[in-house]
Amino acid sequence: MIPFIILSVLFLGTTAYFAYRAFVLAGVLADQEEYYETVSQTNEYMFMRIRQTHEAMQRIDRLGAFEKDDETGSTFELLKQVVDELKEEFDAPEEKEE
Repeated sequence: MIPFIILSVLFLGTTAYFAYRAFVLAGVLADQEEYYETVSQTNEYMFMRIRQTHEAMQRIDRLGAFEKDDETGSTFELLKQVVDELKEEFDAPEEKEE
């Protein structure tokens, strides 16, 4: 009878410990999902602002004079490259996780 009581107490203790760990890990997972959503929203906002900035720079430079200048032209080129890379990233079809 005593071995049965000892095993029961050990089983209940182990079950309680694993239930507590599952609860803690569920909280950590929920925090990570909220963080991912926040980062995703921030990335989309920054992409939108960079694209708007590039479009505004192109409107300002209607004749293309600044694009041919050395320093300003390199800034235009870098900004265009960033916009193109971000457009590829954000406009690409989403991959389904299986």
